[in-house]
Amino acid sequence: MAGTHVSSLLETPIIALGYAGGRSDALEDWRGFGVNLLGLELEQATRADVNFRMDGAARRLMFSADAAEASAFFGWEVADGAVLSALAARLESHGYVANPFPRALCDRRGVKDGVITFDPAGNRIELFYGQEQAPAPFTPGRALSGFRTGGLGMGHAVLHVESIDGVMPFYCDILGFKLSDYALRPFKAYFFHINARHHSLALIETGGAGIHHLMMEVQGIDDLGQGYDLAQLEEGRVATTLGRHSNDHMVSFYVRTPSGFLIEYGWGGRSIDPSAWAPVEMNIGPSLWGHERDWLPPETRDEARRLRLAAASAGVRAPLRSAGMRKGAGVTALRCASFAVFGAAAMRWMLTPPMRRI
Repeated sequence: MAGTHVSSLLETPIIALGYAGGRSDALEDWRGFGVNLLGLELEQATRADVNFRMDGAARRLMFSADAAEASAFFGWEVADGAVLSALAARLESHGYVANPFPRALCDRRGVKDGVITFDPAGNRIELFYGQEQAPAPFTPGRALSGFRTGGLGMGHAVLHVESIDGVMPFYCDILGFKLSDYALRPFKAYFFHINARHHSLALIETGGAGIHHLMMEVQGIDDLGQGYDLAQLEEGRVATTLGRHSNDHMVSFYVRTPSGFLIEYGWGGRSIDPSAWAPVEMNIGPSLWGHERDWLPPETRDEARRLRLAAASAGVRAPLRSAGMRKGAGVTALRCASFAVFGAAAMRWMLTPPMRRI
């Protein structure tokens, strides 16, 4: 029976994104940013470490000034020790390391056990089980309804890569991630799920390396809007304006963190049924409206804007999560709009000279 249990779980061994963090020399900035803007709870703050809570887990986001800490790490949760051992063996059989957590690292991350490996792009991946739960309820750093986590994990991670084709087999063939959808314009991006969250991981082909952003999802739209107000008080803090994504339907904005990567702060992300999901190409661009990205090169930013305006002209709409969660209601409508209505009307709009569009 144990062998059957492990074999079944190894088809999709990763449960969720459990934690993330890295080395930082801006711990004091992280304290204020994490509590006052993101609304996280400060779990621990010393001269060397800053850890944050966002739900019942003891810690979700961790930063350290310790020179021995990894520049960035991503903690992916598995069900139990048997699955962890089997996944470690699978990694080693494919030529990847699977180094056991030292006891001190288990204590630092707040987990029972884990292994360390690295994806083909060099990102440090920590596979673990048995995440510690805090003894007290989560207390947000500012007035907030809370974060959407639980079985969905802490959110999602998006990584820069030089080549998606070079990294994707590691995540899909070895770790069991499933493709949700992909986009080729205005930049190449692939999205992957491991639970009912539309994607817990995405790869964007920028030619770079490392973390692009982490996403955390708040429970209420007013939590989102009030966070946007706070972010706009700081010049240069907002990296991507308020908008809505076309694939996971998230209403969100992006902010620059003290470590330089971005955090997507969102609300209303869709849920999917992983057993019935079929990946598609999202040819309407990454956003339905908004999401002006100041980090994109001008020509790519212009293409993203044209795709958004074309989708609007074609009447592309997405359901709110409360409707979309009921047996996929609304999903077909968006896909039909994306691949039928958009294909004709939007292309006509894009080919029309600007003055004639009015």
